[in-house]
Amino acid sequence: MLRFRISNMSCGGCAKGVTKVLRTVDPDAEVTLDLGTREVSIQGGSADAEWFDRELRSAGWKSERLQG
Repeated sequence: MLRFRISNMSCGGCAKGVTKVLRTVDPDAEVTLDLGTREVSIQGGSADAEWFDRELRSAGWKSERLQG
């Protein structure tokens, strides 16, 4: 499982935008978002953390990889 904190994800529209980016990277990834903690978890995907992080940042999201 990969986890990221997206510091500028604060609403449902933001969550949709983040999910869209992640699905673009890997359509098979299982994405779970928590707006309260501004965290996203990705399971079952074939892409690596660097690829997800790079694409999130490229789309304007302030992404920080979390351990675990």
